[in-house]
Amino acid sequence: MNRSPLAALALIALLSSALAAPAGAVKNVVLVHGAYADGSGWAGVYRILSADGYHVTVVQNPLTSLDDDVAAVNRALAQQDGPVILVGHSYGGAVITQAGTDPKVAGLVYVSAFQPDVGESALKWAVSEPPAPENGILPPDADGFSYYDAAKFHAGFAGDLSDEQAAFLSASQIPVSIKALGAPVTQAAWNTKPSWAVLSTDDKSINPSIQRTMYARAKSVVTEIKGSHATYISHPQEVANVIEAAAAGVANAK
Repeated sequence: MNRSPLAALALIALLSSALAAPAGAVKNVVLVHGAYADGSGWAGVYRILSADGYHVTVVQNPLTSLDDDVAAVNRALAQQDGPVILVGHSYGGAVITQAGTDPKVAGLVYVSAFQPDVGESALKWAVSEPPAPENGILPPDADGFSYYDAAKFHAGFAGDLSDEQAAFLSASQIPVSIKALGAPVTQAAWNTKPSWAVLSTDDKSINPSIQRTMYARAKSVVTEIKGSHATYISHPQEVANVIEAAAAGVANAK
């Protein structure tokens, strides 16, 4: 029996829905980038999660203030049709900590990220230990924006990426306002919601020991990956695995 093109498209849509995220798992994932970067760094993770049936949204933070970044995440959450796994990289961890109290957020994933408590800022944790020699975070300029030193970007931010990848990330970096890094969170979603974390053992931007301290305090489920601060780019499969484990874990906990 011949089927019309519209009928064929309908069949494809039906099969696609049948292949959606594992039965019972949270299907919506919202990815939040950190300082000096934009959402394009999540491309590898996005492709893997999408292929596995998840509905993925990548937020573009303005990095102008914590409030502005939380508002960007809130707009993305408002578009979701059900529970969400909210994921943050680096400073994005502070953003999801604040935004994650939204009722749609079922769980949080921190990737080489800050995980502050109420009254704490990303900056507080960033300076809680001496920086690695490779760290290239520069003091704010006259307008209150910090850049990452181009001469240190490869070693400090993206040590396990190619020269070409690191050069492009440095050239396309987005400066971050001190109003973002220095703003204390007023609510901490991880206090009431389950959390998972990726600890990057070769991170030169957020010392691994700082990550370990924050994640232990929050009782997050931790996965250690031998990767740079850009682990979410260099190890997309491993990071996607953690996100999918969070989606399944939240569902199984119900």
